Amino acid sequence: LRQMVGAGTEYAILEATSHGLAQHRVTACDFDVAVVTNITHEHLDFHGSFEEYREAKARLFRSLMSSARKPGVPKVAVLNADDSSFDHLIGIPADQQLTYAVDREADVKAVGIRVAGWGTSFTAVTPQGSFPMQMKLPGAFNVYNALAAIAVALSQGVAVENIRRGIKAVEQVTGRMEQVDAGQPFGVMIDFAHTPNSLRSALEAARGMATGRVTVVFGCAGLRDREKRPAMGEIAGRLAERIVITAEDPRTEDLGEIMGQIAAGVEKMGRREGVDYWCIGDRGEAIQFAVDMAE
Repeated sequence: LRQMVGAGTEYAILEATSHGLAQHRVTACDFDVAVVTNITHEHLDFHGSFEEYREAKARLFRSLMSSARKPGVPKVAVLNADDSSFDHLIGIPADQQLTYAVDREADVKAVGIRVAGWGTSFTAVTPQGSFPMQMKLPGAFNVYNALAAIAVALSQGVAVENIRRGIKAVEQVTGRMEQVDAGQPFGVMIDFAHTPNSLRSALEAARGMATGRVTVVFGCAGLRDREKRPAMGEIAGRLAERIVITAEDPRTEDLGEIMGQIAAGVEKMGRREGVDYWCIGDRGEAIQFAVDMAE
């Protein structure tokens, strides 16, 4: 951060994780803007309960009014009015609170959302007026990400045209709905989804783009939140036609046991092993199996 100041950088954007907040890794950072996208089931192996996880995230917002101030720079909280965290965070004081949403009323709202292939367009309704937005990114979750970015930019006085140009310029985020095109006659994407909510978002985006069947290859990490394994299996069983369960860094846990916990959720959705879901421990083999099935 000191090097950035020395180089004349005006803004630093930092992802403050729940672990980092709980372990005071960012306690010495004086934030001016705090943003939340969503708070869902994650990292309960560390935090112990969803309430503790949510409270760790809330520390970012509680730090605003108690941290050092720069002259003329307000402390701003940017909140997702559609997320379950909203009612918990809205009561934490800030100089300015900006809300964004798709479903509920908010300061920054997306209307007329249209998905075409790998792109998305919508109209942003904001305190600065309404303006059209185009993104080269798919998925409803990216609309929320764009709305959060718009709200932050507006709070910092960024011109609307610069906001539109900046978001349109983002073509692909590595590992996030990343398209793989090797000339194959079917679509392939890589996504880092490792929580129930993110897997649901990725599969819903895939469903929106697919003209045929959706196949998903995924696993759950060892020595991490065990409760999410059957939940992710249920989501895959509901939103994909074919499910390939595989390894995702089992660490010192038994891989077969992890896959079995995911499979229990898949079977709850009426799926049958060897018919529409498979357990293949070797990740390379699992990916190859899915590619060979694709049409």
